[in-house]
Amino acid sequence: MSEQAKTALPGLAAADAVKTYIRMNRETLAADGELLALLLPARDDLGDVRDFQRFVIDRLAAENATLRAERDGLLSSQRSSPGMGEGVRRFILDLIDARSFAEAIAVVIAAAPAFGADRAAICVEAEQEDTIRTEGVRLIPPGTAEAVLGRDGSGAILSGGGELLLGAAGAGLGSVAVFRVKLGGNAPAALFVLGAFRDGAFEDDSVAADLRFAARALERAIRAWLDLPKS
Repeated sequence: MSEQAKTALPGLAAADAVKTYIRMNRETLAADGELLALLLPARDDLGDVRDFQRFVIDRLAAENATLRAERDGLLSSQRSSPGMGEGVRRFILDLIDARSFAEAIAVVIAAAPAFGADRAAICVEAEQEDTIRTEGVRLIPPGTAEAVLGRDGSGAILSGGGELLLGAAGAGLGSVAVFRVKLGGNAPAALFVLGAFRDGAFEDDSVAADLRFAARALERAIRAWLDLPKS
């Protein structure tokens, strides 16, 4: 270690000790004008600030506001993550309990609120003259899945495109979550789509991970009900 580093270390330790003292004795510090004068910048550097005590109070208030904002953000994240996790667990249990392919699709539609969504559907690529009678399954033009996700993409969070995937029900959506559903064999390309009117509804990493897991569970349930080979 250099001589310069050895000299700097005690100075850093002393500075940390002073900071610790100030944090533990803020009220005493605020009442001690002499100590404030030593710690605060020179009067000329304060511009329009004339009251040292007011300067400290305003500064502490700003720090507290920042800390409260960070705390509220953490609490919000903690509240949303367990709720979303519970939604995934309920979704999977309901899929297991489904007694038909139609019931499995109905589970998808009903699960939208649990995922923070206002709309949900399974989109299947097919020619428009093909007919699918199951409610909650929408036909989309061939090549749509690749256009939205790329050739190998498994999922994406979009700020638009609701009408392309969900038709009139997708109008006005501010956030759209799209996940590929791999049915295997010669089955057509399919997508698990959720939409929310609120912007950024699915942008949290934990939310996207839960939705991706739900999509994997869904594709297995569909393959089982339609007796399709594993992908």
